[in-house]
Amino acid sequence: MTALTRWIRRNLVVIAGLGTLAYLILPNVVVLVFSFNKPNGRFNYEWQRFSTEAWTDPCGVADMCGSLSLSLKLAVWATIGATLLGTLIAFALARYRFRARSAVNSLIFLPMAMPEVVMAASLATLFLNMGVDFGFWTILIAHIMFCLSFVVTAVKARVMSMDPRLEQAAQDLYASPAQTFVRVTLPIAAPGIAAGALLSFALSFDDFIITNFNAGSTVTFPMFVWGSAQRGTPVQINVIGTAMFAVAVLCVLAGQLAGARRKRS
Repeated sequence: MTALTRWIRRNLVVIAGLGTLAYLILPNVVVLVFSFNKPNGRFNYEWQRFSTEAWTDPCGVADMCGSLSLSLKLAVWATIGATLLGTLIAFALARYRFRARSAVNSLIFLPMAMPEVVMAASLATLFLNMGVDFGFWTILIAHIMFCLSFVVTAVKARVMSMDPRLEQAAQDLYASPAQTFVRVTLPIAAPGIAAGALLSFALSFDDFIITNFNAGSTVTFPMFVWGSAQRGTPVQINVIGTAMFAVAVLCVLAGQLAGARRKRS
């Protein structure tokens, strides 16, 4: 056995991890590179020449920034709604015993297990039967329902891992139920709530299938990208995609740094 073979065997897990990470990041690198491209035609699929024109004018394509702001608005409100409802449901499922509790636990996982097109078609049928006009509110309701299960799962896992003796100690020190919740329970559950909220934002902003079924004439950013791909992909789409990826990476790094500081202190 050669020295190279022994080194590979010792570091096989690290090599596999780095290879997987590179495989995941490669599409984002391609998007970044082509955000500096200036194509000759309508399609930004082949490298032509370097240009920063798209970065200096990211809203140069008609209606693109309008659809982006709409997607961000929907994602924020869907995150707020799903996080509030999901946190309440998670605490109820983790802390209380009631009839049909096991059935509710099973139903919570259905949106995560079933294909998106099933939920999209079901919600569209419901809205049609109720005579509701498709638009912002139908998309928002659909996004909240879709994100709810992910929030419940994340928060419930965190709540079930909590040590009940911490809350009991607060009660022994004459803390009221509200004080115990605000000063003990909520800070401990906060990482799970934050994880569910971030996941909800990403799912809502990125969703196309459910949105397409329930949008009517409303156009979100994923729908704009899909429509643009039929006529020609503007470089500004790569700019927005790169910016969103950079923001996500910065948020993750900020969370890691904050966690490292708390451990040191």
